[in-house]
Amino acid sequence: MTERRDILVTNALPYANGPIHLGHLVGYIQADIWVRFQRMRGHNVFFVCADDAHGTAIMLRAEQLGVTPEEQIARIKEDHERDFADFRVNFDNFHTTHSPENKELAEYIYKQLDANGHIKKRTITQAYDPEKQLFLSDRYIRGTCPRCKAADQYGDNCEVCGATYTPDQLIDPKSVLSGATPVSRESEHLFLALGEFTDFLREWTRAGHLQPEVANKLQEWLDAGLQEWDISRDAPYFGFEIPGHPGKYFYVWLDAPIGYIASFKHYCDNQGIDWQEWWKPGSTTELHHFIGKDIINFHALFWPCMLTSAGFRTPTKIAVNGFLTVNGAKMSKSRGTFIDARTYLNHLDPEYLRYYYAAKLSSSVDDLDLNLDDFVARVNSDLVGKVINIASRTAKFIEKTGGKLSNEIEDPALWERFTGASERIADHYDKRDFSRAMRDVMELADLANEYVSRREPWKMIKDEGQQEATNQVCSLALNMFRAIVTYLSPVLPALAEKSREFLNADLPWQGATKYLGDHEIGKFKPLMVRIEKEKVEAVVEASKESLQAAPAKPTGPLADEPIAEEIEYADFAKVDLRVARIEKAEHVEGADKLLRLTLDLGGEKRNVFAGIKSAYDPAKLEGKLTVMVANLKPRKMKFGMSEGMVLAAGPGGKDIYVLEPDEGAQPGMRVM
Repeated sequence: MTERRDILVTNALPYANGPIHLGHLVGYIQADIWVRFQRMRGHNVFFVCADDAHGTAIMLRAEQLGVTPEEQIARIKEDHERDFADFRVNFDNFHTTHSPENKELAEYIYKQLDANGHIKKRTITQAYDPEKQLFLSDRYIRGTCPRCKAADQYGDNCEVCGATYTPDQLIDPKSVLSGATPVSRESEHLFLALGEFTDFLREWTRAGHLQPEVANKLQEWLDAGLQEWDISRDAPYFGFEIPGHPGKYFYVWLDAPIGYIASFKHYCDNQGIDWQEWWKPGSTTELHHFIGKDIINFHALFWPCMLTSAGFRTPTKIAVNGFLTVNGAKMSKSRGTFIDARTYLNHLDPEYLRYYYAAKLSSSVDDLDLNLDDFVARVNSDLVGKVINIASRTAKFIEKTGGKLSNEIEDPALWERFTGASERIADHYDKRDFSRAMRDVMELADLANEYVSRREPWKMIKDEGQQEATNQVCSLALNMFRAIVTYLSPVLPALAEKSREFLNADLPWQGATKYLGDHEIGKFKPLMVRIEKEKVEAVVEASKESLQAAPAKPTGPLADEPIAEEIEYADFAKVDLRVARIEKAEHVEGADKLLRLTLDLGGEKRNVFAGIKSAYDPAKLEGKLTVMVANLKPRKMKFGMSEGMVLAAGPGGKDIYVLEPDEGAQPGMRVM
């Protein structure tokens, strides 16, 4: 056993404006497996996280839903905590960046940066939405590309030709929030002078804290020269106001990583632990961040600079994981492969996914592909066909030969292969090479099954003189099973718990190498069932349905996928477009954007909520013909049931145009 280590582990903070999906879970499951392993090895480990709860997107999302930002982030936090718990991601503390601890620490770190001369002020010119009365980031502006003339492109780059530009170079730029034309406005901003940390970062990024490929990428940025980092945002903004600068707020990425310290402080204050001992320079404790590769710059450049200037320790390791693809492609809502955690949990055991991820995860930054056919085949083959099969084939013969495991090791050389694998598998876990650990464990499972097949206890039991030998064979098989489940425990905690009950014994890591003899076991019950392919198909179908049922979202930063993927004609043909007469239109009390429409489809009446309040006087809509999606699944909203969708077009704000059919159309007609 190695010397006891004190380890603090954090996970990247999920953003508090949407649900956890299977892509997010790659990093969270990876960290949870590593934490569980370290605890099994006897180390002192704390595991914390929090919701990233600040920023313009959350403020706007709350406005869209008609709630306060505080209500929005509280609801999302509840959902996140439930999803993590059900996937067995077991945080010691899950906090929020919108907390007293985080405010106190963000202000302290900022003041230290300022006192050390690392904060600079200068005036910048930004795009400003005169209707929403807020400054716009590039992603909140869309227009026509100045190079290729492609319409509806972001304010910083064209997704058609790849050109990069500034928002003022767009042709006919529009705010995606209101549809207004942005104007230029000056504002004084605060910047972190990153360039002053260049020498420190050149040394720190090559000191073993990062994977080699990450360090190489950071070297490119360092060689290109670090620019000042804008850490302030103008009101209105949901976040913490910067001390001494009324109307200026910390940019979300300044206080987000500080949330790691805040979450740990919140936990320690409740447990009577001195959190500062873990964060002071020269601490003998370890600090490990698990993050996705899209946020490397914030964690491996900005964060170490903030910490060292403010007098805190820097991370021991930053473990970066790649993205998730499904069936070899980007997660897709139209194909049903953009799967929320809850949708998965409604149909499948979380341990299936934990194992599949572990079987694919390594210490590299490579992307992980969830191939759904392979997912079914591998889980059924490895876990049910190999691991569980060892116990299901042999447990009944122990019961028939006295109910106790024998002290005699029937094949010492074979057992030695299981005990000898302990440190090798532990080394794989420690280095986050989970896929290698899983390969080694499955090789042991193959050995155990080959042994049982060769010795054939189902035949031995029929011979009165072979009862003791049968017991010894099956005792060795169940000891091998116990070792395998022990090695899988960090990945499959629920299976480990069921196996403890069946074996009537704990599963400590060191116990995997100790033979369990003269020991009474419990009655065997099925420990895991095979995945039914129909359930995987149900997950995919449910993910497609959630897309259909979702309220219309604007393009741009609030949309998960700004550009929809191609669909087949057969998919489009499912949409039943019908002419409808707007019989009645009225305001919805408490809704900023909705009108309630009573639609006549030629005898059938429908109630539909439409987000067109900013563009239409309800009285002027009544009597008009329009086009609606007639076969859209009804959706329960805060204000009632919406039974379809009216088609409209436009950039937003006052520029929304309800589609009107040509003269001669009649309610109920199908639109071809």
